[in-house]
Amino acid sequence: MTRYIPLILTGVLLNSVAQLCLKQGMQTIGYFDFSLRNLLPVGIKIALNPVLLLGMACYGVSIVIWLMVLSRVDVSYAYPMLSVGYLVTALAGKILFGELVGLTRLSGILLICLGVILITRSG
Repeated sequence: MTRYIPLILTGVLLNSVAQLCLKQGMQTIGYFDFSLRNLLPVGIKIALNPVLLLGMACYGVSIVIWLMVLSRVDVSYAYPMLSVGYLVTALAGKILFGELVGLTRLSGILLICLGVILITRSG
């Protein structure tokens, strides 16, 4: 199963890139209320935002990769590896968007990643 780690990590990293693109795209659109009145104007902004479209494309490709992963390895092995994306996305959020990633949050993410290391060693 360990030979599929590069494929799994590719899917995880694409998922992280998707999150970061969606965040960037939504920063350009800004806050909006969920209402019927906003459905069309916000929908058009989303449909015309290239960064949001890139994020959605990354999600699409990551889904295809994830389906490949699930056809090759146990879900109990593959699924916990998604948590590597927590670390990547949190650090990128700090670097790209100036988000606060305090010691408590970082410690929790690192504990999750330690669990992933233990799981990969079991495969």
